[in-house]
Amino acid sequence: MTTTTKIILSLVAFLASLCSSMAQHRNQLLVEIDTKTHVLNIKQEIEFFNTTTDTISEIVLNDWNHAYSSVKTPLALRFSDEFYRGFHLAKEEDRGKTSIASIYNNEHSLIFWKRTDENPDLVIVTLAKKLAPAEKINLKLNYTVKIPSNKFTKVGYDDLGNINLEDWFLTPARYENHAFVKQSNENLDDIANAICDFDIQIKVANGFSLTTDLDATQEINEDFTLYKLTGKNRVNFNLYIEPKSNFVSFKSDSFEVVTNLNGEKVTPEDQAKAIDRVVRFTKKLIGDYPFKKIVISQTDYEKNPFYGLNQLPSIIRPFSDEFTYEIKFLKTYLSVFLNNSLFINNRNESWVHNGIQVYIMMKYMEENHPDTKMLGNASSYKLLKSFHLTNLDFNEQYSYFYMLMARKNLDQPLAAPKNTLIKFNEQIASKYRAGLSLRFLNSYLENQEVTKSINEFYTQNQGRQISALDFENNLKQQTTKDIDWFFKTIINSRDIIDYRFSNVSKTKDSIQFSVKSRTGIHVPIPVYGINNGEIVFKKWIKPANDSIFNFERNNASKIVLNYKNEVPEYNLRNNWKSLKSFFPNNRPIKFAFMKDLEDPYYNQLLYLPTLEYNLYDGFITGIRLHNKTILDKPFIFDINPAYSTNTGSLSGSGSFTINDNYRNSRLFNVKYSFSGSYFHYAPDAAYTRLNPNIQIRIRENDFRDNRKQLIYLRQLFVDREKSNFITDNSTENYSVFSAKYFNTKTEVTQHFNLMTDVQFAGKFGKIAAQIEYRKLFENNRQINFRFYTGSFLYNKTSSDFFSFALDRPTDYLFDYGYYGRSEDSGFFSQQLIIAEGGFKSKLNTPFANQWISTANGGFTLWNWIEVYGDAGFLKNRNQDAHFVFDSGIRFNLVTDYFELYFPVYSSNGWEISQNRYNEKIRFIITFSPKILVNLFNRKWF
Repeated sequence: MTTTTKIILSLVAFLASLCSSMAQHRNQLLVEIDTKTHVLNIKQEIEFFNTTTDTISEIVLNDWNHAYSSVKTPLALRFSDEFYRGFHLAKEEDRGKTSIASIYNNEHSLIFWKRTDENPDLVIVTLAKKLAPAEKINLKLNYTVKIPSNKFTKVGYDDLGNINLEDWFLTPARYENHAFVKQSNENLDDIANAICDFDIQIKVANGFSLTTDLDATQEINEDFTLYKLTGKNRVNFNLYIEPKSNFVSFKSDSFEVVTNLNGEKVTPEDQAKAIDRVVRFTKKLIGDYPFKKIVISQTDYEKNPFYGLNQLPSIIRPFSDEFTYEIKFLKTYLSVFLNNSLFINNRNESWVHNGIQVYIMMKYMEENHPDTKMLGNASSYKLLKSFHLTNLDFNEQYSYFYMLMARKNLDQPLAAPKNTLIKFNEQIASKYRAGLSLRFLNSYLENQEVTKSINEFYTQNQGRQISALDFENNLKQQTTKDIDWFFKTIINSRDIIDYRFSNVSKTKDSIQFSVKSRTGIHVPIPVYGINNGEIVFKKWIKPANDSIFNFERNNASKIVLNYKNEVPEYNLRNNWKSLKSFFPNNRPIKFAFMKDLEDPYYNQLLYLPTLEYNLYDGFITGIRLHNKTILDKPFIFDINPAYSTNTGSLSGSGSFTINDNYRNSRLFNVKYSFSGSYFHYAPDAAYTRLNPNIQIRIRENDFRDNRKQLIYLRQLFVDREKSNFITDNSTENYSVFSAKYFNTKTEVTQHFNLMTDVQFAGKFGKIAAQIEYRKLFENNRQINFRFYTGSFLYNKTSSDFFSFALDRPTDYLFDYGYYGRSEDSGFFSQQLIIAEGGFKSKLNTPFANQWISTANGGFTLWNWIEVYGDAGFLKNRNQDAHFVFDSGIRFNLVTDYFELYFPVYSSNGWEISQNRYNEKIRFIITFSPKILVNLFNRKWF
């Protein structure tokens, strides 16, 4: 490169830098709000400065309101991914859109603009003339904005006439790394706007009030009120328009806090005290807020609540109203504070904001509420006192929420883009881990270096466009220690940390030991010496493969790694060694009712009374004994001895499972399990079922992909007692090997499932396949289709017990939840399990001992009422293939969980006109709590 070229480039860079520091994009808007139709008529002028070193040929404008315009936008697809059907089924008037009439340039010439299929909520403006560094262009826009209903994302209008405006106008996108940031609205509150100055005039009908954090004045006219708003150095702002404002104002020393955060049971004086305490603490640790006013809304809190606190039933009320208000305000205030003044790309580098927010929250609790427990005063309740969950300090919950995902092998790197995160990670686990990670680093560096770094970083960079690299460099400047490992391992990877002691030896005065990493990941970790619950020493070490450490004993009776859980470690149960002579790691047994968090210092045995029902056992009462804490474990046992009220005998079930996670593979989990059960299958006969099995789970590289694959291998051993009520007792004892493969992808709008099954037994072998497909249309009509086919490879049986069933499988593998599995008449025989043939009518040829092929379909007539139809062929030995069909009405109240089927016409003729029609009605009812819970938690995982 020549000297002249270097000089020119340096000059360009200098001019661009100078322009950036002196010039700002400018937004001028004239907005007329129609509060009845929820339409904004907007005339806008954007003064765009090229503050970069690049020559620009197009300008990207964020238009996130247009994300509500159809069911094919990235926002709509995310709703579908997370099983929210409200947007897909919404009326057109409930959705939002932006209609652009024209865009002109400085010379009043029309400018070409477009949207893309990939980012329909971005407007790409093509410039007739390229814009050089330090040059500017004026864009004049004329457009209307239809505001969406707030029922989708809490942004928009509600039925009471209130309007919450967020990301509602067109504005330049952030520019970094020589390109505009093109990010669509995915309901993540992370719009990447360029920094702008604003001058806005808003006309709204008299009788409405406007609340904003911009500087505001108002003029009341005969028919409308004109609000004039100004703001400098902003990336975004909110507007709240209400018939009657429910916001109140609190004055601090330097600026005004305006809030409508729900605090009905908290006096204004206590609210003011809490707000003042939070504002002062934030100023002390982070710095001064750069604007005169900040708005903290209930909507902001509800979009990102304090999980844990907001999930507790009100009847328990373990926290005072004042404390609850204070924590809600603290979390929301920090979020708004950072978003409004620290301009980072929150889509790709959200860990910076999240880390600072949660870190400051933990610091706040340590200083202002050091003795508060995770569940408040619930630990004082006599029934809850023994639970580890109720005795944890408030700040310890962050570690457990993160570990919940790590133990499921679903945690993701902190540096992963926000739109790639599973919802539980995006909303909870990754945020908490980011704060924990900064606390870890602060503890390791000592002398509050991280706190100092946050304050310095904020003070130097507020109001500037920054990146995570700036924060990294600032942290490194605070210390002479090497902290590259922190960013490589903690921030940019999903590597897990798990240390244990090895080769511990001791004398009266000293301790010698080595520390082994069970995952091969080496980061610093503290070692504590403990004597009678008191810390006698603490030292930070960074173990390597062959490191041996020597410490003075200081009368320690045990040594503990990570005693105060400063390091976000995968397993704390292997972190201590007793220095006493015998039983160095013997943990006492601790009994807990129902469920608890994992306690590393006890062997927990959880117990729970159980109640089940089937026709032959009657009510089955028992006690469930297990070690399933809230966090997944590598080994789980679950034993449920029970008593059958009908038979007066013992029954029950049990299982033992080894859970093996694979961190860096699509084959991410293998479970080795052995289960057994003993119940009655007839009034006078029981069965024993033993089931050694292996489950191999496969996931996509994209964690958000709802596709799930499973390979299920098992060998079932069944022993059936003879029964006087069963005519065929030729199949008392048998063993079946089964290999199944599942490939499923489920979203709100469509569902696909492929299943194949191969079975081998002494007297038969069979192969089968099933395909299911459901699609939900915009008019709330649903079509569903199922195809099943199966064939015997060989069949030496003399009965239909192992045959393919048309409408009611015999369930010789005891997989299905029949309430009366041996019934062939009466109410319990009408229970429907959609399996094998999947028919609803009972036909004269209910089994096939050679092959079967059936198709089942349905279509929505109205709401949850559907029409169904089934058709297929059965083939039995020494008989021709037999065609069968049925049809009727389905009441699809909750798919797969509560359904009713009313046959109308089938191979039997007009069933609706035949005798005893009530016995032809079929039902699906599922009482299993575990299955029903999956309906509600599937959007999180």
